[in-house]
Amino acid sequence: MTSYIYLRKLLSNLLVFCLIYFIYVYPFYVLNYLITNEQIFKLSSLLLTFLFFILISFYFKSHNTFFLFRFFIYEGMGFGFISFWITNFGLIISILYSITSPKFGISCFLIILILTFISLINGKKIKLKKINITTIKFKKTIKFIFLSDIHLGTNSSKHLEKIISKIKNLDYDFILIGGDLIDSSSFKLDGLLKFLNIKKPILFISGNHEYYIKNSKDKLKELKNYNLLFLDNKSFKIDKINIVGVSDNQNNLNQIKIVNKFIDENLFNLVVVHKPTIWNSIYKKTDLMLSGHTHNGQIFPFNLLVKFKFKYLYGLYEKLNSKLYVSSGSSCWGPHMRLGSNNEIIYFFIN
Repeated sequence: MTSYIYLRKLLSNLLVFCLIYFIYVYPFYVLNYLITNEQIFKLSSLLLTFLFFILISFYFKSHNTFFLFRFFIYEGMGFGFISFWITNFGLIISILYSITSPKFGISCFLIILILTFISLINGKKIKLKKINITTIKFKKTIKFIFLSDIHLGTNSSKHLEKIISKIKNLDYDFILIGGDLIDSSSFKLDGLLKFLNIKKPILFISGNHEYYIKNSKDKLKELKNYNLLFLDNKSFKIDKINIVGVSDNQNNLNQIKIVNKFIDENLFNLVVVHKPTIWNSIYKKTDLMLSGHTHNGQIFPFNLLVKFKFKYLYGLYEKLNSKLYVSSGSSCWGPHMRLGSNNEIIYFFIN
């Protein structure tokens, strides 16, 4: 067993090392090749990758909060990812058409800078999206706000203030938060004080990131002090709506059991579960399921890779009388960048 654990840890570290190489190092050696025609694979690239591996490992293990350190890790991740696919595209073009002009490499670099700038600007914006859901289970109109993936820690409490300012003049009955509200041990819960100004029910279910932070169970219990009703594996009824909250910290089979336990066939059943993984197993018994987690890939073309993992990537899906909405999230994770996706607040009308 010990050797198995050692091997698994070794493979995990090797995978991380490779990812760091291809995101933080490799694209810029390709860019250098396109400009100067020097070789791509050098010993220095492996040494530089090893240095970044140590720095990044230290950052995550120590829960370091130094601004420049965090900026390098996260924004470097976004910049490196954009650079990876632009430089590889440029490399393929240069080989196919025998292009050796430095101007071609400089053009690739300028494209990277432009796309990074656009991504950073778009990462600060939050769009309000309205969705209407019809039902025969009641006649009145019920309105609510759905937020997901706010990622406080990666994002400051100022981003939460921006979200709250976007919804303060809206007419709604309650707010649902679909996980990943907090993603860092460095985030102080006092940053949630703005929720106390909202005089409507705020229901929260956990995402995967809540369980990555130190003393996660204690922090989740404290949420009630900030006007947040922790709804993991519980149900909450408001008017004719039965809201079923499902914890992310369990396997799919247990999640399905929780849904089946709290379903009320006489009410409109609204299930909130962070990852969009169990809908195919519960749609016959539910009217609406809400999820997040995917961020719609956040930075194109990462959405194409996320699609391999999650069949329901983003948007509204329908089967029989059931609907699933997968949000792209109200904030970014990691790099504060969006390319081909948006931060969003969903304003639902059920009537």
